[in-house]
Amino acid sequence: MPEQPPYLRIADTLRQRIADHEWTPGDRLPSRAQIAQECGVGENVVRRAQELLISQGVLEGRAGSGTYVDEPRQRVRVVRSTAREQRDGSPFRADMKAVGRQGDWESRTEAKVPAPTDIAARLGIAEGDLCVRTVYEFLADARPVQLSTSWEPYDLTAGTLVVLPEGGPHAGAGVVNRMAQIGITVCHAVEQPEPRQATTEEASLLGIQKAALVTHIRRTYYSDEGRPVETADIIVPAAHCEIVYEIPIHRRDH
Repeated sequence: MPEQPPYLRIADTLRQRIADHEWTPGDRLPSRAQIAQECGVGENVVRRAQELLISQGVLEGRAGSGTYVDEPRQRVRVVRSTAREQRDGSPFRADMKAVGRQGDWESRTEAKVPAPTDIAARLGIAEGDLCVRTVYEFLADARPVQLSTSWEPYDLTAGTLVVLPEGGPHAGAGVVNRMAQIGITVCHAVEQPEPRQATTEEASLLGIQKAALVTHIRRTYYSDEGRPVETADIIVPAAHCEIVYEIPIHRRDH
């Protein structure tokens, strides 16, 4: 059996010292140099161990101050349900409320962005056709817990009150409800989840270790005519969130 990498051994040591109440939530850890000397390793090994524990919610890094034992973090339950979106508008806020957290998001929208090859294929349009792109950062108690990049064909909503997903009278209403305002019935969504490692940018935005495990969900909404009306790439960190699918059951009366 291959020997455990040094940084994982140090992470286990730090985790055990916290479990033994040598340090409690809110306590500041000794310097990396001190821990490295105590454990007989280099400071880079300690740094990697601390980064791992920060990504797992065990430690918290504070710029210019040091590394602290974090408060135990409850994993956020993320419910995937088109029925909830249609009913509640923002299922994310409902999810956060259910676990006693304040749910919110920040967004940035750009109109008339040429569709890249993969996005064009998912939307059934030509590469380079114009889209409305919105980048989201979803927050639980002001901490980022989910990322999303949404694409909508520009010719679908151009000149309407819903052309900007987070602007106008229907801001934040969700794809299903917004499309209903312009006479488009969204009848189903297709989601393709797959695990992968976080990119450097994703890790930075989510406050997790680079290459930490995330679930990448490719979601596409379809109208009742079979046209794709929106597609999105949703990034959910495995350490902070659990994904639950709510599947409606339609009973047939005989």
